[in-house]
Amino acid sequence: MSDPGRHAALFDGLPRDTGTLAETVQGLMIHQHIAPAYGVTLSRDQQAQSHVRAVETILGDIVARDGRPLSAARAPNARQVGVCRHFTLLHVAMLRTQGVPARARCGFGAYFEKNKYIDHWVTEYWNEARNCWVLFDAQIDDRQRELFRIGFDPADVPRDQFVVAGDAWSLCRGGSADPAAFGILDMHGLWFIAGNVIRDIAALNNREMLPWDLWGAMRRQDSELDLGFFDRLAIVSRAPDAHVDELSALYRDERVSVPGTVFNAELNCQQEL
Repeated sequence: MSDPGRHAALFDGLPRDTGTLAETVQGLMIHQHIAPAYGVTLSRDQQAQSHVRAVETILGDIVARDGRPLSAARAPNARQVGVCRHFTLLHVAMLRTQGVPARARCGFGAYFEKNKYIDHWVTEYWNEARNCWVLFDAQIDDRQRELFRIGFDPADVPRDQFVVAGDAWSLCRGGSADPAAFGILDMHGLWFIAGNVIRDIAALNNREMLPWDLWGAMRRQDSELDLGFFDRLAIVSRAPDAHVDELSALYRDERVSVPGTVFNAELNCQQEL
């Protein structure tokens, strides 16, 4: 999903700095559900861009509308439309192209609604100077920092502010958190967290799917979950570098691996990949 493919040359000459790359992404994309905060009303065709999965296609759409270098920020109403996953994936793609270890993480943000953990994606990249993985929210620009009253630096998101899906599952299973606080809109609960655990494992195996793609062991009711199976998935995904072999093995399980066709829950249809 992060391979720029035939558009790889568009990344040539981009700044070699995680923060400036995030600003570049922000100048190319607009969040489907936050567009009004930028004075933008999206058409139906623009909203459909949120269903694009691959970076190669995203880049093709961007330059088809505006052939300038990616470093040239587009007007808000002329930007590619996506959600948090698209901001994250484009940021990850840029970092990977420059040789920086980076991966998309699926989980929950605590900084959008009070006492809620909202379905969200961020970049996790290897900070060589600090010798550790750092969370970076490439979606959050100055407008959104003001809108959501965010007090921390989006370039270094605290782990209690973005909770990876496996941590969310373990916290709720251990009784330290309420599953009803995790989700989005009217969708909350262990079943939703479980879906994000699978999405996170898929992303750790370089299959960064849409937030509403459904497959495998994902369910829509808590009662249908294999709790023991998800307990193990959570342990592995919480610390992927400590479980490299098992992470790969679990992804080969048909309950986890992304098949050739997935169900797009937002469009209510099956889609071939």
